[in-house]
Amino acid sequence: MAMILVPVAFFGLLALGLPVGITIGVAGLIGMFDIGPRFLAMAPDRMFAGLDLFPFLAMPFFILAGEIMNRSGITHGLVRLADALVGWMRGGMAHSNMVASVMFAGITGSATADAAAFGNTLVPAMVKGGYSRPYACAVTAAGSIIGPTIPPSTLAIIYGSIMGVSIAGLFAAGILPGLLICVVCMGVIALTARRKNLPKGEGGPSFKAVISAFREGFLAALLPVFILGSILGGFATPTEAAAVAVAYALFVGGVIYRSLSWADLYQIGVRTARITGVIFLIIASATILGWWMTYNRVPQAIAETLLAVSENRYVVIGLIVALLLMIGLVMDINATLIILAPVLAPLMAKLGMEPVHAGIMIILALNISLMTPPVGACLFVLASVTGEKVEAIARELWPFILAEVIVLLGVAYWEKMTLFVPHLLGL
Repeated sequence: MAMILVPVAFFGLLALGLPVGITIGVAGLIGMFDIGPRFLAMAPDRMFAGLDLFPFLAMPFFILAGEIMNRSGITHGLVRLADALVGWMRGGMAHSNMVASVMFAGITGSATADAAAFGNTLVPAMVKGGYSRPYACAVTAAGSIIGPTIPPSTLAIIYGSIMGVSIAGLFAAGILPGLLICVVCMGVIALTARRKNLPKGEGGPSFKAVISAFREGFLAALLPVFILGSILGGFATPTEAAAVAVAYALFVGGVIYRSLSWADLYQIGVRTARITGVIFLIIASATILGWWMTYNRVPQAIAETLLAVSENRYVVIGLIVALLLMIGLVMDINATLIILAPVLAPLMAKLGMEPVHAGIMIILALNISLMTPPVGACLFVLASVTGEKVEAIARELWPFILAEVIVLLGVAYWEKMTLFVPHLLGL
């Protein structure tokens, strides 16, 4: 009975608009009650155990560091540097948006933070420069998923923590796929630039302009280098590096730039607490639902179903990718990751996939879901920030989604490319 009641309750409450963390928790409690009322007493302990992982402390620190950098205006220097590098091309502001997303990703690791920041700054600038608002929003949404792919990625922290996989290895493995997303999206912009009659930047490439912009954005650009260098070099854990990143951001924003007020710090603290609270509620609630699924051997059932379709490694990997993309259409990606990672990881291990490779494939597939309707978080962030309709943004997004799915398939089937950087660093 519970095998029907739990999914009905989950999707029913989700359709009614309840927060995803509460929806997952209620569905999990229904499942535990069906097993036996005495199991309900285990719920608080299960929820606490799901959060009682030291690496999870890195998430609020990275979120806080990104909020400080964004609120203090330090990231404007990164945007100017990106514009100096590629802004002279046809569709230059769109290209700059992509390059800036790569730079910004090394600070926040959050797609929604990227979308909100650029929705407030780059989208209005692109519209003023002759781009349509839906297209400017689509470019921003396509670039925003670079954030949770290139380190520091909150999804990598969650996956590494719950699956016991090296977070440093996941960080390293996300570098090439993140850069590939930037390259293919810039390719889409270049291919459509003339057809859409995108504006051409003034002048040509200027070494002097790049040097000038680099000086302005040097302190902001130094932060992701410091974070990644300390983690990948083995000098600090992700949590330690995240804590130092907060101190660095506070020093640069408050002491050097003097652009932070006490009111700003209050707003930064509130926003960080809100984002962290939502993520941790989802994690805690998903722990209950995950326990129920394990008790009922749901992971084994899904694995057997997929293997019954075909035992060919490449076919099964394709089915897993399709499953992740479809579920990502209707579910929050943090919840999907926490629920499905323990289900899919053993199956992918049977297929001979290394844990880091499997993790990056799952993370990238879910990241793409951030910009696909009906529940793509980045779409709704941009719609609320810019006032543009979700449907109009989605229409302009499809070429970028297709390009990023091609990158996803490359990550899924070309293991050596995905693991090149981790192996190079000995991770």
